[in-house]
Amino acid sequence: MAKVELKQPVVAEISEKIKDAQAVVLVDHRGLTVAQDTELRKKLREEGVTYKVYKNTMMNFAFKGTDFEQLSDLLNGPSAMAVSETDPAAPARVLYEFAKKAKALEIKGGVIEGKFYDATAMTDIATIPAKDVLLSRLLGSMQSPIANFARVINQIAEKDGEAAPAEAEAPATEEAPAEAPAAE
Repeated sequence: MAKVELKQPVVAEISEKIKDAQAVVLVDHRGLTVAQDTELRKKLREEGVTYKVYKNTMMNFAFKGTDFEQLSDLLNGPSAMAVSETDPAAPARVLYEFAKKAKALEIKGGVIEGKFYDATAMTDIATIPAKDVLLSRLLGSMQSPIANFARVINQIAEKDGEAAPAEAEAPATEEAPAEAPAAE
């Protein structure tokens, strides 16, 4: 079997993974221990990110003609690829957090939603909270004024409710002295 025939399935596999990808991040994984690599893969899997080591030439062939072709310049030295189809910031976030503990892991760069980002920009993207966290913050900030308004209205209603019986008693006490002089 020719070498080309052996490489085609690998290129097809990479192409299939990146076809619907929102983000692809390349890392240099040299120096990671087996335990660290296992832990990294577990964390990425939990976030729905696919992580695999491929030969640079295979990735280069698969990237041709796609938005990820911009990563070709980063394909030197050992490279691993993290791919996310759902959360664009997930690979950067997990890799960045893991790289804090494992200094051997180096983020090379990536493409998120068709735009290339270098290692520095990937660090900035990694600090963005997850989409569900941002949505909950947005909903919380939208709900806060409404909740405050409801509390104020409730307090006004309670205050008026307490004041109404006091006002009702006040005219009754005023009438009594008025009737008393008339009875004399």
